[in-house]
Amino acid sequence: MAFWLMKSDPEEWPWADQVAAGTAEWDGVRNYQASNNLKAMRRGDCAFFYHSGGETRIMGVVEVTREYYPDPSDPARRFGMVDVKALRAATTPVPLAAIKAEPRLLHLALVRQPRLSVMPVDAKSWALLSKMAGLAP
Repeated sequence: MAFWLMKSDPEEWPWADQVAAGTAEWDGVRNYQASNNLKAMRRGDCAFFYHSGGETRIMGVVEVTREYYPDPSDPARRFGMVDVKALRAATTPVPLAAIKAEPRLLHLALVRQPRLSVMPVDAKSWALLSKMAGLAP
């Protein structure tokens, strides 16, 4: 199993909407590196659901339920999407400031490539972030 972090603008798709939907498409990705990360996802992989924009914090965990397939909202047919389902909310949402304050997390793409919307998270960082969020690893 691999671990990921997926950013969503809370004004467009907040954690509450993901929870209400249960399973939903993760569409609209138009960056090649982020798209390649979507292509690498496998059913059963988990990802942190991260609010970008003003809140910038980990809100919960989602699980990939459908692997990469074409995104119908892309008229050029260059990009795709995955389906994810909400698993559990963070007991304590983890703000970006707390992530940046933790030296063991400074290597993450979240810190080094702040504009990337879908990124891998290594197992040690996943465990640490899960602990910070009050989630079982």
